[in-house]
Amino acid sequence: MLTVVTLIISMLLFFVLFFGIGFLLNMLLRMSWIMAVIYPLIAILIIDKYRFIEYFTNSGEAFGDLGQRVSKLAIADVLILSSGMAGAVLAGIVIKLLRKKGYQMF
Repeated sequence: MLTVVTLIISMLLFFVLFFGIGFLLNMLLRMSWIMAVIYPLIAILIIDKYRFIEYFTNSGEAFGDLGQRVSKLAIADVLILSSGMAGAVLAGIVIKLLRKKGYQMF
C-alpha cells in the first residue's frame, strides 16, 4: 500500500532524476528538448510488459495491451510518471533560459 509520504518522495525522486538526466543530455547533445521527447518511451517501457522490438513485430497485441495497462494505471502511478515528465520539460526550459542569458555549456 502506498502512503502519502511514499507518494511524495517518489514524485520528488522522479522529478529530480529526470530533471538531472534531461539537463545533462540537453547540455551534452545541445538539443533542448531531447529528454522531453525520450521520456514517453521510457514511461512506456516502465508501464508495459513487452519488449521494445515487439511493438514492431507484434504491434496489434502490444499496443492493445499497452492501452489497457495505461487505462488501468492508479492515480499514484499517473502522478509519479507525470512528475518525471515535468522534470524533463523543466530541464529543457532551464537550458533554454541559461543559453539565452549567455551561459555556454560545452
